[in-house]
Amino acid sequence: MALLIILITCFVIILATFQPCQTPDDSVAATCLGRIMIEGFFAIQKMLSSEDYPRPEIQKYVGFEISNFLQTLAMIHSIEMINNSTLLSGVKRGYEIYDTFTQVIVSMAAALKFLSKFNCSRETLEFKGDYSSYMPRVKAVVGSGYSEISTAVSRMLNLQLMTQVSYESPAEILSDKIRFPSFLRTVPGDFCQTKAMAHLTQKSGWNWIGIITTDDDYGQLTLNIFAIHTMANNVYIAFKEVLSASLSDNIIEVRINQTLEKITAEAHINVIVVFLRRFHVFNLFSKAIERNINKVWIASDNWSTATKITTIPDVKRIGKVVGFTFRKGNVSSFLSFLQNLHMFPSDNNKPLNGYALLLSACAYVEDDWSQCICNHSQETLAYQSSKEIERKFSLRNDFLWDYIEPGLVHSIQLAVFVLGYALWDLCQIDCQNPSAFQPWKLLDVLKNVTFTDGGNSFHFDALAMNIGYDVVLWKEIRHMNMTKMAHYDLENDVFIIIDQETKNEFRNLKHIQSKCSKEYSPGQMKKTTRSQHICCHECVNCPESHYISSFNMDHCLLCNNETHWTPVRSTVCFEKEVEYLNWRDGCTILLLTLSLPRILFVLAIGIIFTRNLITPVVKSPVGILCHFLNFASTDFFIGEPQDFPCKIRQTLFGASFTCISYILTKSLKILLAFEPKLQNFPKCLHKPIPMIFTCTGIQVVICTLWLIFAAPAVEENVSLPGDIILQCEQGSILAFLTMLGCIAILAFICFGFAFKEKLPGNYNKAKFTTFGMLIYFLDWITFIPVYATPFGKYLPAVESIVTLISNFGILCYTFFPKCYVILCKQVTNTKSAFLKMIFSYSSPSIDTKQPSHESCFASLDSTNSNATTTNPSSGGKSAAWKKSKDLQAFSHICKENATNLSKTPRKRFSSL
Repeated sequence: MALLIILITCFVIILATFQPCQTPDDSVAATCLGRIMIEGFFAIQKMLSSEDYPRPEIQKYVGFEISNFLQTLAMIHSIEMINNSTLLSGVKRGYEIYDTFTQVIVSMAAALKFLSKFNCSRETLEFKGDYSSYMPRVKAVVGSGYSEISTAVSRMLNLQLMTQVSYESPAEILSDKIRFPSFLRTVPGDFCQTKAMAHLTQKSGWNWIGIITTDDDYGQLTLNIFAIHTMANNVYIAFKEVLSASLSDNIIEVRINQTLEKITAEAHINVIVVFLRRFHVFNLFSKAIERNINKVWIASDNWSTATKITTIPDVKRIGKVVGFTFRKGNVSSFLSFLQNLHMFPSDNNKPLNGYALLLSACAYVEDDWSQCICNHSQETLAYQSSKEIERKFSLRNDFLWDYIEPGLVHSIQLAVFVLGYALWDLCQIDCQNPSAFQPWKLLDVLKNVTFTDGGNSFHFDALAMNIGYDVVLWKEIRHMNMTKMAHYDLENDVFIIIDQETKNEFRNLKHIQSKCSKEYSPGQMKKTTRSQHICCHECVNCPESHYISSFNMDHCLLCNNETHWTPVRSTVCFEKEVEYLNWRDGCTILLLTLSLPRILFVLAIGIIFTRNLITPVVKSPVGILCHFLNFASTDFFIGEPQDFPCKIRQTLFGASFTCISYILTKSLKILLAFEPKLQNFPKCLHKPIPMIFTCTGIQVVICTLWLIFAAPAVEENVSLPGDIILQCEQGSILAFLTMLGCIAILAFICFGFAFKEKLPGNYNKAKFTTFGMLIYFLDWITFIPVYATPFGKYLPAVESIVTLISNFGILCYTFFPKCYVILCKQVTNTKSAFLKMIFSYSSPSIDTKQPSHESCFASLDSTNSNATTTNPSSGGKSAAWKKSKDLQAFSHICKENATNLSKTPRKRFSSL
């Protein structure tokens, strides 16, 4: 009896030893045994929150991801294609696909099973220092689609250098071959994707964008890499919003609302780059549609072709979606596989059975099949009958076509194909034995494999299999579709545009503004504001005499002010034009027109005075010659400035304007004759010629010294914009002011003499002198501030006009009254009338009963008349002698009468 018990125990032990390893686990989605096993990771279902299931066990799922289910089918189909090909014919490749539930912990549990020893009685993982001869139960792993999962699994597979080929997982950290030596992928890394995104934003003219990412390692690494690329392309991130990577996070909804509020507040940010998982984007867009947010969304490869998101109601209101997806290949065979999916055996394929159950459960739904399928759980469908499942399944298998993502399907195919070619290179002799090679040997071969698919050659470079990116645009054609816009060439960093229509789409993107500042206009520089971002600036116009030669300059360039100029907001410098007051200028013509009456007046006055030289009015001191000189000096102000005209015009002006001295001489002479207090002044003051020569001489000395030491010269005035003014530089402002001051002193003295006591009528010209001097003062007071201001080429014209007006005023108020007396009052223009007026002024108290002085004036007039008419043919000498004798007799008689009749003081009239 005891012997029997011992025999039974040994038999049980021996039987247990020869049993294959079993893995009855809910995470195993599909299996198919083969000589060489390839494992797969796919997140087919979503897991419940750990708060609902606090125990350490594999939790139940809450939904079915159709797109991930298709990825599983793509791997199964690719392995079937390899098995049906000539590669290692007779050696069947099996697969074991695990559902990761998008959870790292589930994936790590599966990875432990991969590493367990081959052909063991139970799942046993041996820990050794050297795994060179260790034979695990699987040869390679395909997956996962999430970088976070791939990172965790790869760290475990590195222990045995088991090959892991990912069909997505673009995280840049996985490119580190020191930390992840056994990890390979058939897609480019995030470094290439973020570089392409930054290039797109720069090419579209956007430099002020927002970014939304997750708080896991993938999100943070992607954000950092993208920030580097945007900075290199002069694109700046306005805000960064980070969401929880776990959908079960209680504050995820709050964070999404806060993110949308931020987007709404930043109204001038119209481009948002989104590095999120699909379920994040689904929730984000659903709430954004409620808020009527319309932006340009740059989609990463995670969700750019997610059909589930495109089926959100009114998703077109979200704005434009421009996405990057992996370059697609030929997936026609996979479409055929789906068409005949109902014929594919569903044994050991939980996802396929689950899909059939979901189709039956959602049979009552007419439109939104995807929403119905995703919201059902497998447990609620257990009651469905097998007949109904088969019927519904065969009717609606084409439903999956709308959810195919060609880029991902092609990437999965490449992952399976490259493993098939590597196995073919590694064991062409004997692959029937699963122990023919260790997984680490497959890794060495895999790195050097090159194969052709669809006419394109594929191989792994140092980092990945860079198949490139397709740029897609979401467009509504009956329903939302993904339209390919361009292909991004990784090697040359360029977008290859397909046709004219897509070229127009790219051009339309440039019309969307997403900038911190307004667009520059030609001739504007950028002025950095106080913002922390250097792309935020103000557009400031370049000032006068400055220009800007290119865009994005922060300063304007200065033109050579001596030869060039620019107006405000210019891009080039313009050469200055040489300007001066020429004879064809309108101002010159006006000046000459005003000068014509002046010349005629002077000529007329000269003729009148010449014809009446012997009359008392003409004999009084005049200065008609200086007026001719003064008028002549104004002509030197016109024309191209040269050294000689510059010197002569000011000298001639200063000397000629001392004609005021003749007014001074005349006023002083009359004042000395009729003012008792001034009777004792020197007799030289009674003589006009010395006085005029003295005043003129002083002015000539001033002008001579001026010409010797600081003579006027021609200079180019470059202070005015646009023109180089040729002008006469005064040489010495002090000399110029001294010359004007000398003339002003004479004018002030004349102005003062005009207000002395009343003089005889024919000698009282105070009002005329006053007006003449006032015009002079007003003109030159106006001229001084004008002269001190840069007035351009018309400054000589202003000086000439002031000279003409002041000279014309003196001319009018000095000579016009004389001409009026000569022409209209000839009776008063006689010597007797002058003497009569003087005598009346001198003897106002003479008794009318005494002999009248009027008889003397009458006798004088008759004497003069007789002397003039008698013997007209006789010589002038005898007539003058006779006239002199008569005047002496008349003077003697009048003086005696005046002495006897009056005791008034005796005045000196002989000089008058």
